[in-house]
Amino acid sequence: MNLVSYEYVACQGSKKGVLILSEFAGAAQSLGAGAILVNPWNITEVADSIHHALTMPSDEREKRHRHNYAHVTTHTAQDWAETFVFELNDTVAEALLRTRQVPPGLPGQTAIQQYLRSKNRLLILGFNSTLTEPVESSGRRGGDQIKEMELKLHPDLKGPLGALCEDERTTVIVLSGSDRSVLDENFGEFKMWLAAEHGMFLRPTYGEWMTTMPEHLNMDWVDSVKHVFEYFTERTPRSHFEHRETSFVWNYKYADVEFGRLQARDMLQHLWTGPISNAAVDVVQGSRSVEVRSVGVTKVSGAV
Repeated sequence: MNLVSYEYVACQGSKKGVLILSEFAGAAQSLGAGAILVNPWNITEVADSIHHALTMPSDEREKRHRHNYAHVTTHTAQDWAETFVFELNDTVAEALLRTRQVPPGLPGQTAIQQYLRSKNRLLILGFNSTLTEPVESSGRRGGDQIKEMELKLHPDLKGPLGALCEDERTTVIVLSGSDRSVLDENFGEFKMWLAAEHGMFLRPTYGEWMTTMPEHLNMDWVDSVKHVFEYFTERTPRSHFEHRETSFVWNYKYADVEFGRLQARDMLQHLWTGPISNAAVDVVQGSRSVEVRSVGVTKVSGAV
């Protein structure tokens, strides 16, 4: 089944066809970025997927084909053999997964009362998963599998956020791990402070960016970590990584949830036993992400 899927992608002519693939097939892990994944036991879903493929615009068919063709032509038998031998020679150790303490819930009514009585308020907000649109939880099937990966402010929050920023008694700060350009694009119009990359860069209201980065921040680990992130991005459909000025973030929130978690676990093993074994870095595992950053680059230090 896997070879048939690869051959189908490789032999496409000028009019590109659409690959419909069972989510249970092994090829779904490598060709899922451009295919329509279906549950073969769900007859209605299979029928809808066939209709979607037959009526799909040519530009979307071309985009899906490019994703799969790039994978088929680069992941050859020679490439597989070299990777296999490399993995055999590499010692795999258990990753030390850090436990996270979940803070208690905020008492809503008490917070509202205190907020209304206060005359000098400071609101520090996150961005990703706080002010962005929610992501579909399964991360797999559906007609639109090539998704936009840029962070965008939720449209419904623009009005309330703008009202908070215009309140003279309230100072709003967006403290995010995202880079400066992302925050400028989403919050440039608002009367607020911005803190990018966990506070390593600050921008006062309508002001210029300034850095709080230590002068001798050790970034010698960057190249080796980038290689690992590229390796897992290639092998995890619909995942991507960001190279920021002080960190790397691998994100699999658009990928299949279970497969993404397995890949994240393997990535942590690769990192701890190789590129960062002696590096001065912190590794943070999010709900659907893995971040590697220099020691001391945290939202806590940024807020202080």
